[in-house]
This record gives sequence, C-alpha cells and structure tokens, in this order.
Amino acid sequence: MKLETSKFETLNRAFLIASVIAAGAQGGWLFGTEAAAQTPAARSLPMFEVDPAWPKIPAKWKVGDASSFAVDAQDNVWLLHRPRTLKPEQAAMAAPPVMVFDPAGNNIKAWGGAGSGYEWPEREHGIHIDYKGFVWIGGNSCPTNGLPGLKPVADDQLLKFTQDGKFVMQIGHSNQSKGNADTANLHRPADVWVHPQSNELYVADGYGNHRVVVYDADTGAFKRMWGAFGNKPTDDGHCEIVSPKSFPDAQGPANFSIVHSIRVANSDGTVYVADRENRRVQVFLPDGTFVKQLIRTDIPFARNVALSPDREQQFLYVGSGKGITVVDRKTMEVVGNIQPPGIIGGGHLIATDSKGNIYIAQTSSGMQKLVFKGMTTASR
Repeated sequence: MKLETSKFETLNRAFLIASVIAAGAQGGWLFGTEAAAQTPAARSLPMFEVDPAWPKIPAKWKVGDASSFAVDAQDNVWLLHRPRTLKPEQAAMAAPPVMVFDPAGNNIKAWGGAGSGYEWPEREHGIHIDYKGFVWIGGNSCPTNGLPGLKPVADDQLLKFTQDGKFVMQIGHSNQSKGNADTANLHRPADVWVHPQSNELYVADGYGNHRVVVYDADTGAFKRMWGAFGNKPTDDGHCEIVSPKSFPDAQGPANFSIVHSIRVANSDGTVYVADRENRRVQVFLPDGTFVKQLIRTDIPFARNVALSPDREQQFLYVGSGKGITVVDRKTMEVVGNIQPPGIIGGGHLIATDSKGNIYIAQTSSGMQKLVFKGMTTASR
C-alpha cells in the first residue's frame, strides 16, 4: 500500500530521522524492559497532587464508568462516561454520556445518546475535542461481550458533533466492519486525535482492528493506514482481549493488540501509539514510517498516552501500573513517575489541559484531577 506524503511530512521525516540518529548516538534509545530500567540523568520533572474535590456532579445525576476525558480551548473538561453501567436502581438518574466541567469542576452542560441521523455507540469509549472545537466520539462494543443492557452489535463508527451536541458527520456504520482492509468502517475504535497542521484525523482502531487509520477531518475521506512497525495490519478474527502470557521477543509481536490511545505532537507531527496489551508505545512519522518503540513488560504499561502542554511538548505521559510514567518524548527515555498520594491509578484514558493538569478516567474506579504543582529537579 502506497502511503501519501505531503511536503510538511517530508520535512518532518528529515527532522525526525536526524533526531533519532542523535538520540541513538547519545545512548538515548530505549528498547525492552532492560533498557527501560536504565537510570537517566537528573532533570526538572513535573509535580502533581490529587484534587479530591474535583469534579462537582449535580445531585440529580449519577455517573457510570468514566471512560475518557478531553479538554477544549477554554480548558473546559469533557467527560465521556457509560450510563448503561449504572446499577438498575440508579438508571433513572443516569447523567447524559457527555458531561462538561469548567476549570473549577462545575458542570456547565451535558448531552449525548441516541438521536436522529446517527448511530450512537453502544459502549462509549473515547472523546476528543479538535482544534476547531468539534467533538469526536467512538465506542468499543463487541457483539459477544455479554454485557447487560447492550445490543449485540459492534461499534464500527465515529461521530462528530458541535459542542452543543449538533450532529455533523459519521465515519463508518455500526456492525459493518469488514476488517483491517476496510477503509469505510472502523472496528471498535478506542481513541482519536486531530492534528491541526494537517487537519488529519488519526484513529487508534483499536479493539477490533489492529491499526492506525487516518482520515480528512472535514470530509471523512480515507487517507492511509498502518499496523505495528508501520506494516500492513492483518486480521486475526477475534473479539476478545488477548494479553500475551510472556514476552520472549524484545521487539514484541508483529501486530498491535488493542491500539488503545493515540496522540500527535503539534510541533513535528510525531505520532505516539499506546499498544496496550503488548505493553509498548510505538512512535511513527505522520506517513506511518516506524521510528522506534518503548516496551516495559515488568508492569501493565501503555494503558494510554498524553502530551504535556508546554510548547515543545517535552513529556509523554503513559498510564502504567499504579501511576503515570513520564517519558522524554524525543528520546523515549523514562525520566520519572507520577504517583501522588491518593491517585486512583494509571487510568483507562487520560488528558492534559493548558495549565499542565492531568485528568484520569479509570472506568470502574472513577475519575480524578491531578493538579500540576510546578517543576522540580530530581536526583536519580
């Protein structure tokens, strides 16, 4: 399959390859558990503490499993939760699946659910607010998951709305995926990210497929796709989550296994993909060229990814184990760990705002705001 490469992407390729060569010359590459355990030099690192009062849920509503957060240009925080996970006695008080909180944690609007002209996902999974302010929502329902209250269909679509919940566009259709070669449908997409400079929608597709797929964010037109290591994604014909029982190969499996989270750096277009069950983050150029990866098999690693909000986006935050691993995004070195007292874990999906705060959606364990408290120099 021939990949499209714009002038912007060509320049990025040259820049990033030079960066990779420089990092390798400095011994900055990390491959596998053994390398991940290397001790980096002391550097300034972000500090956080839990905000126990965030958010403020209106008394009239109950919130189901918190699946994902997104942050808009005004630093309002958007929660996507799963109302159908509430107990039957709480179902009548279910909050709408999309809830919006201001920076202080006050609920300012809520909407979502079934409507005319689109197929709302059976099992809400990921939410993203793009640079134009549009809201993207996907789901990961599996026809054979056996979960109560869900129709036996696959969420093979992405939805685009205005911030007031007006339907704009749908890519793909429920229960219509034909596998990894299908360019018209997704298959249980986990996460998305729109890159402002290219206006491209990058999809972590995800639970059913094993690929990154890219669309035009305005028209929904397919542009390109790739699998692990930049290879052609292949089908394996199952709906269950399969975690490796061992990790004998330092490079890991040839395919993705739950492409769970994706971020694209604003400055250079580098793509970071959380390959959750394989416990690795893979790094790509915008055209799908594989650059390198970070694997940590000693703990549950690569649950999600998020970028720090500084201009260079110097840190990649990776949900792992009981906290969040801090990674230098250029060298992919592990430089720290975020685990303040009271943290609920590494999260299902996470998001950052412009102030540096981190928002954790932890499904059955709830949700949480980690308040950025500045930088410190840690001796390591």
